[in-house]
Parts: sequence; C-alpha cells; structure tokens
Amino acid sequence: MAGSATATAGTMPAAPAHANERMDPKKLIAFFAMVLGMFMSILDIQIVSASLAEIQAGLSAGSDEIGWVQTSYLIAEVIMIPLSGTLARIISTRYLFAISAAGFTMASALAATATNIDQMIVYRVIQGFIGGGMIPSVFAAAFTIFPPSKRSIVSPIIGLIATLAPTIGPTVGGYLSHAFSWHWLFLVNIIPGIIVTIVSWNFIDFDKPELSLFKKFDWWGLISMGVFLGGLEYVLEEGNSNDWFNDSYITIAAVASGAAAIVFFYRAFTVDFPVVDLKAFANRNFSFGSMFSFVMGIGLYGLTYIYPVYLGRIRGYDSLMIGETMFVSGLAMFFTAPIAGRLSTKMDLRLMMVIGFVSFAAGTFIMMHLTADWDFYELFIPQILRGFGLMMCMVPINNIALGTMPPSRIRGASGLFNLTRNLGGAVGLAVINTVLTNRQDVHYERLRENMDWGNPAAIDQMNNMAANFNTYGMDGASVAIKQMVGLATKQAIILSFSDIFLILTALFLAMILGVAMIKKPAPQGGGGGGGH
Repeated sequence: MAGSATATAGTMPAAPAHANERMDPKKLIAFFAMVLGMFMSILDIQIVSASLAEIQAGLSAGSDEIGWVQTSYLIAEVIMIPLSGTLARIISTRYLFAISAAGFTMASALAATATNIDQMIVYRVIQGFIGGGMIPSVFAAAFTIFPPSKRSIVSPIIGLIATLAPTIGPTVGGYLSHAFSWHWLFLVNIIPGIIVTIVSWNFIDFDKPELSLFKKFDWWGLISMGVFLGGLEYVLEEGNSNDWFNDSYITIAAVASGAAAIVFFYRAFTVDFPVVDLKAFANRNFSFGSMFSFVMGIGLYGLTYIYPVYLGRIRGYDSLMIGETMFVSGLAMFFTAPIAGRLSTKMDLRLMMVIGFVSFAAGTFIMMHLTADWDFYELFIPQILRGFGLMMCMVPINNIALGTMPPSRIRGASGLFNLTRNLGGAVGLAVINTVLTNRQDVHYERLRENMDWGNPAAIDQMNNMAANFNTYGMDGASVAIKQMVGLATKQAIILSFSDIFLILTALFLAMILGVAMIKKPAPQGGGGGGGH
C-alpha cells in the first residue's frame, strides 16, 4: 500500500511555488469543469427540496412518500463521498469524474421522465450515488494540481461553490418550477452535464490508474460503510417525522447502523487497503478542520432550511418568493469570496475563522428577536452576516484541513472532509426539527396557561373578536376560540425559532475556542504545502 501511495504521489504535481507561478491552461480548464460538476451535484439537493410539493402533485405521490425523493438522494450521496478517494486511486480522477458526470447527467434525464414515485426514487438513488463522486474530487484537485501560492485563488472558488449552491437552490428551484414545470429541476442539468463530461474526459490528466489495487478492495468494508452511513442518514432524516425510536424502522436502521459502524471501523484499521483511509485524522489540523466543517454544515444546511420554513409557515411565501428573499445570502457570499481569498494571503487563517464565526453568530443573535412581522428588510442584515461569515470561515477551513495533507493522502482526506459537512447538515436538520417540535409544544402550553378565563386581556380580546364575527352572521364565540388557538400556535412556532437561533449563536461562539487549539497554518503565499 505504501509503495502504491508513493507512486500515486509521484504522479500528482507538487512542484515548488516558484516553478508554478503560471497556471497550466489545460489544468485550469479541467478544474473549472470539475467545479461546475460539483456545483450541479450540490445544487441538486436544495433545488429539489424547494419544489417537493410540485413533484408530489406531478407524480400523484402521498405525503409520506415524497420525502424519499430527498432522502434517497442524500443516503446514496453520503455513501459515495468517502468512497470517492479510493475509487480515484484505483481508476484515476479522470475516469471517476467523467463517469460520475455522465452518470449524473443520464440519471437527471431519467428523473425528468419519471411517471411515478417508485421510478423517481430509483433515479434519485443513482443520481445521488454517482453525483457524489464529483464533490471530493474538486477539493483534492485544488490542493494537488495547484501550488500553495495559488490557493488564495482556487480555495475561495471551491468554498464559494460548496456554500453558494445550497443557498441559491431554493431560488433556482422556485423559479424553474414556477416558470416551467418540475421536470426542469432535472432537465437543467443535461447541457452542463454533457459539457462537464466531455471536458473532464479530455482535459483531466492529474494521475494514473492503479488497477492492481482493485484486487485488494475491501468489499466488506464497503458494505459495512454503506449500512453504517446509509442507516445513520435515514435515522437523521426520518427520525423526527416518525417519532424517533417509537418507530420500528427507525430502531432497525439505528441498530443496523451501529453494528455496521463497528465492522467498518475495525476493518478500516486492520486491512491493507481500507475503503476509507481514516489515518488522515492523525493530522491535528485536519481533525479540527473537519470538526469546523461539521459545524459549518449545521449552519449552512440548517439555516437554508429554517429560513424557508419561517417564510412559508408564518409569512405565507411561495417557493419563488422564498428564493428571492434568500438570494441575499448568495450575493453576500459572491462578493465576499474574492475578499476572503485576498485576506487568506495577508492574515492569520485562525483570525479569519474567528471573524467568520463572530459574523455568523451575530446574524443568528439578531434572529433571536424574530417576530411574525419580519420580512425581507428585517432579514436583510442577518443574511448578509451569514453569507459573509460562511465565506470567511470556509476558505481558511479548507486550507487548514487539506493544505497540510501529503499528496498521497489528499484524495481520501477530501472525501472525509466533505462527508463531515454533509453529516453536519444531516445532524443539524435532525436537531433543528426535533427542537422546533418539542419547544413549540412547550411554548404553546405556556401561552395557553396565560389565555384562560382569569386573564382579563385574553377575555377582552376574545370578546372583541367574537363580536366582530357575529356581525357577519357567524358563530362568533367558536370562531374566536379557533382564532385565539391559531394565534397561540403561530406565536409558539416563532418562539421555537428563537430557541434555534439561540442554540446556533452559542454553537458558533463556542467554535472560537476550537480555533485557539489549532496550529498556526503556513502562510498561503509561500511554499508551505505541507507534504509537497
């Protein structure tokens, strides 16, 4: 294994910075094609989630079935992401990425032709699994084909794409489903997918296949990893809606995931050629970078979820209006990316992360004071702080986690690094949904206690409402009671949102302590490739 790793390292360019001041145009073309492929794969998660209602109506699917359009994609993707590093070593980055792009494109075309929910789920599994191979490959390429002196350019690009795609997903999805139909959520991938496939096949030439490693491939490790991660993703995605361990399927998935995890970790540390190289976590900066990536996944996917829930349930926005409101964060990221890239060469990366976490925490702190009347303008500053904070964090996190890894380990490490962000998102969504449900019940009970017959203000409000409804010939008393229950429920939901923002504020402020525990990274502009 060591010998083959060395051979691989030898094929992946790691020349001194002074010899690489000029970027190879061929590598640049290949890199930007890979970035486009990654963008499509990540965007596909949110672009579909914003328009599940339209897909449900188009396929005549039940409310308990439509969630699997997302869950099946996420489960398949989360299995492929860590596996991609091993596959890249065996068949090379060129073949892996070209096959992934072609397969993702074909699966997108099939999804657009689905006529029932069963077909859609099968096509989404294929789409998620094959598309998942494109995401880590971009991170690995960025840190192997370009010298450290160019990371201030390439790192903001991949950081921007990784965070911008989920953020603008609701906007793109809402527009496509309104202007055309839900089929275009998938058809939009076809032309870019063909371009990415052709360009990646012709221009990617970063490494060579090591087909001899296929003989040592750990099939039991792959199976155990699939059950472990797939079961975990299922539990996190479906747990809250199915009442967690009171549901037999959730319990079975949790037990299977736990048992498979034991097998997976045992084989990962004992076989000659593990399906995932966990030794990357021996690198202190990579371990902390992965932890930060996990937390950023919570912030990225959690807030991309909670803002639309508020705008939809409280403000009554449709998917297009939600997308237009959420677009502010995307613009903030877009304009912050070049600033973050420039600062990464001038400033201690740890200080950049502190600024990013403080900005993120400031945005969620403002949102703690949320009311039912908040609209685009009240959400404007929190969204700018969120977008700015995300980019100020993601650029240094990418550099800290992957910038010190040796070339022989970077492909496997990239898969693990991206996995932590996805798992962070899954854990964050599960916690957010659970807290929203539980805290809503708590707040409703407290509000109801204050709306009894002994509260003069409540009695006056209800009498006024009843009198108003009586003038329209309605049963004023019963309608007023329903209205009061609705008001209490709405306020309970808003208070539960405030609880979520309080938790997120505390989480991101706590990350500042974690920043103090990592080693000072080498300057970006120098030759600090850490293993190069």
